[in-house]
Amino acid sequence: MKLVATFAFFISVITLSYTLPVESKPWTLIPDGEGRMRMVNIDPTNIPTEEHVGEPRFNPANDVVFRLYTRRNPVHSQDLLWYDATSITNSNFNPAHPTRFLIHGWLEGEDATLHYMIKDHYLRVGDFNVVAVDWGSGSQTINYKAARNRVGGVGMIVSRLIDVIRSSTGQAQSLINIIGFSLGAHAAGNAGKHQNGQLNTVIGLDPAGPLFSSGQADILTSSDALYTEAIYTNAGRLAFDGPLAQANFYPNGGRSQPGCILDLIGICAHNRVNELFAESVSTQTHFIAVPCATYDEIRRDRCTGVGPAARMGSEPSNRGRGVSGLYTLSTNSRYPFARG
Repeated sequence: MKLVATFAFFISVITLSYTLPVESKPWTLIPDGEGRMRMVNIDPTNIPTEEHVGEPRFNPANDVVFRLYTRRNPVHSQDLLWYDATSITNSNFNPAHPTRFLIHGWLEGEDATLHYMIKDHYLRVGDFNVVAVDWGSGSQTINYKAARNRVGGVGMIVSRLIDVIRSSTGQAQSLINIIGFSLGAHAAGNAGKHQNGQLNTVIGLDPAGPLFSSGQADILTSSDALYTEAIYTNAGRLAFDGPLAQANFYPNGGRSQPGCILDLIGICAHNRVNELFAESVSTQTHFIAVPCATYDEIRRDRCTGVGPAARMGSEPSNRGRGVSGLYTLSTNSRYPFARG
C-alpha cells in the first residue's frame, strides 16, 4: 500500500507539471528538508512582485541562532551569542575540543535533520563542541531566490561567532570544521571565505544547484578552507552539477541513490547525503572511494580508478592526507550504508 501511495503521489506531481498555466513555467517543485514539496519560482528574471508575496526582512546579526551541544548537554542546547563573549565562556564550550558547525538548508530550522542526526554521531565518538546554526528566519520562505541570496550573510555571521570564540577562548582555527547541507553548503563556504580560508575543513553536503553557477562570489569553492570536500547525491537536479571542492565524492554516481524508489523529483537522493555523512563520522567500516580522472567519467559511471583510494567524510577529515579530485563509491540501499 505504501508503494502504491508513493506512486500515486508522483503521478500527481507529473500531472501538476503539465497542467500549470504557461505563465508559471519558471515555477518548479523543490522539496524541503523534511521531503515536503514546495512550488518555487527559480527564474531570477521573473520573480513575483505583488504585495501579497512580500518577503519578510532577514537580518543575520539578529535572526541567526547558534545552539551548542556537548557531551555535557547532548539534548538541551545552550545559546551562543556572537556579540557576547560571556555566552561562550559561561557555557560548556571547551576550546580543547574540536568544534563542528552544522548549517541546514532551505525551509529548515531548529529541528533540521542535519542538526540532530549528525550531532548525535559526533557526540557518540568523542568530545566535540557541536554548534547547530539555525537560520530558519531566512530559509523558511517560499521565495527560494530570497533564501538563496542569504547564504552570504549567514556565512558572515558564522564567521563573526568564530572570531569571538577564538578571541575569548583561544581556540585555533585548525580545530574548527563547518558542515553545510544544500543552501547551507554555500553558507559554510562563505563562513570559510570570511576566515580567509584558514579553517581546518569545510564540507558541502549536496550543495544546492538552482540559481548557483561557477564564478559567483557566494558559491562554495575549493579555497574556502585548508581542506574542502563536497559530497553529491543528487547532482544536476537539486544539487550543483559539477565539482566545487578540493575533493568531490559521488556516491553511486552522485545523481540518484539506491533504495530511493520512484524518486522522480530527487527528494530521497538529496536528503540521503545527511545519512551518509552522519554514518561516516562514526563508522568503523568507512566509505572507501576510488578516484576518477574526469567529471565525464563520473557521469558515464566508467571511472578508471587510477590512484589511491580515499575515505569519504569521516572524522577527522581528510585534511593533510593528499586527497583531492574526483571520487566515486557504491553504498548499500539502507543503513548501514558503508561497504568499506
